[in-house]
Amino acid sequence: MVVNNVIKLSFTAFGAITGYNVTRAIFSIYQLDIQPDLKTAIYMAAIILASTIFYFIGIKTMNSLANFFDKLEKTIQAMTLYEIFMSSVGLVLGLIIANLIAIPINKLNIVGVPLSIAINILFGSLGVAIASLKKNEPFPDFKKRHSDHKKVVDTSVIIDGRIVDIWRAGFLEGELIVPSFVLKELQHIADSSDQLKRNRGRRGLDVLNILQKELNCPVKIENVELSEGAEVDMELLKLAKKLGAKVLTIDYNLNKVASVHGVDVLNINELSNAVKPIALPGEEMVVQVIKDGKENGQGIGYLEDGTMIVVDGGKRYIGERINVLVTSVLQTAAGRMIFAKPKYTVERIV
Repeated sequence: MVVNNVIKLSFTAFGAITGYNVTRAIFSIYQLDIQPDLKTAIYMAAIILASTIFYFIGIKTMNSLANFFDKLEKTIQAMTLYEIFMSSVGLVLGLIIANLIAIPINKLNIVGVPLSIAINILFGSLGVAIASLKKNEPFPDFKKRHSDHKKVVDTSVIIDGRIVDIWRAGFLEGELIVPSFVLKELQHIADSSDQLKRNRGRRGLDVLNILQKELNCPVKIENVELSEGAEVDMELLKLAKKLGAKVLTIDYNLNKVASVHGVDVLNINELSNAVKPIALPGEEMVVQVIKDGKENGQGIGYLEDGTMIVVDGGKRYIGERINVLVTSVLQTAAGRMIFAKPKYTVERIV
C-alpha cells in the first residue's frame, strides 16, 4: 500500500513539474505579456491539470506493472532454477550480440538510438527464446564422452581371452587400461610352479600381446601402486572411478561391488549370454544327455554354445541323443538354463 502511494505521489510530482516547465517554456517562446495574477493562475491551472493527468497515468502504470509482475512471478515459479539460468544466459548473449551490431548503427542521426533500442529488445528476446527451447538439451560433456571409451581391464578378462575376438569383431572400442598391479599379478601367475596356473598366466600375457601387436589396440599400462593390505578389486574400482572409465571383467562378484560404488561394468559373460539363441517353451530341440542331474531322474545335456539343458526324466537316456520339448527357461547370474522333457524319438549314439 505504501509503495502504491509513493508511485502515485511520484507521478503527481512529476506531472506538476512537467506542467510548470511546459507553461514556462510556452511563455518564454511566445513572449506573452500577461498580468502577474493571470500568469500565476495559468501556472496553477497547468500544474493542477498536469498533476491530475499524471496521477491517473500513474494509477494505470501501477496496475499494468502489478499485472506484469504477477505474471512474471507465476512464470518464474513455474520455472526450474536451471531454466532461469539458461534464460538469463540467453538474454545476456543476445544483448552482447545486439550491442555489437548496434555500435555502428548508434552513430546514425535521429534513427540511431531507436534502432539500437529495437535491436537490443529483439536480440534479447531471441536469446531468451532460444535458451528456453534448448533448455532440455544437456551440455556436451566432452570429458565423459572421451572417458566412455576407456575400459579398465582386470586379470580375469585378460586370462579368459575372449576379449580378442570381441575386439576383432568391433564390439569394443577405445583405450584399454591395464593397471600395473594387474600386469604384476599376470606375471606372478605365469611364473607359478603350478602348470595350470602358469599356462593361464602365459595365456593372459599372450592376449595382451595380440591386442597390442596384431590388432593395434590402444593398450595403456597405468602405473598404480597397490598399498599394503589393499584389495585388488577395490583399487581397480578406484582407478576406474578416477578415470571415469568402465571396468571390463568376467567376475560377477566384481560386478556387484562395482554397482554399489557406482562404477559401470562390461561383463563379457553377460554379453555371451545375451547373444545366445533364445529358447521358447514348447520349442523342440535335440540334445545329448551326458550325466544325471541333482534331482532324481534328471538328465543333463549342453547345447553347442554351452547352455545347460536339464531334462526331466532324462537320466535313463544318458549317452543318447533325444528330442526334447522346452518347458521353461531360467536366467541366472551364471548363464541361461533350459528345462525340458523327452519327446519321443531316441537316437542311440554308436
